[in-house]
Amino acid sequence: MFNLNRPLLAAIGGVLALAGAAGAAEGGGDTDIFNADIGNFIFTLIVFICVIGVLGRFGWKPLLTVLNERERTIRESLEAARAERARAEQLLADYQAQLDRARQEATALVDEGRRDAAVVRQRIQEETKREATEMLERARREIKLATDTAVKEIYDQTAELAVQVAGRIIQKELSAGDHQELVTESLERMEQTGLN
Repeated sequence: MFNLNRPLLAAIGGVLALAGAAGAAEGGGDTDIFNADIGNFIFTLIVFICVIGVLGRFGWKPLLTVLNERERTIRESLEAARAERARAEQLLADYQAQLDRARQEATALVDEGRRDAAVVRQRIQEETKREATEMLERARREIKLATDTAVKEIYDQTAELAVQVAGRIIQKELSAGDHQELVTESLERMEQTGLN
């Protein structure tokens, strides 16, 4: 609240200065305000009391109202500024916490993605190895089956040729030339059937 003693002391000082100036003007050169005569002092005191009365009646209340209103406005502004600063600091802390959480979540997602990629890579490698092993086993089985089939066909054809050769041998007695001719003929038949 506005302090009444300061304006009152300032007003008293001003009146005393005026009284001293008035006394100096009448006295003709003595400018000391405390060396005035009693008449000037009483006149000055009456004027001072009238000024204080008029100011107290009409001036102090509006002046104090304006000063108190200004003080209240300044106090409210300072309180609002403190509240805004506190709220801004709280918002900054909240945003910082959210940013930290977002960084942690992003790091966790990246780490999880790396782990998932490693798991997928491992699974793909295992599936590829398994498929390669299966294909190799299948190829071996097919080769064995084809080999067995080819060997069986060779045996069948060899047996048939042997039977044919034996039948011919039985039908005629072979001379050395017949024997050579029979072998050549058998080889040519094998070549024709693709047994080379």
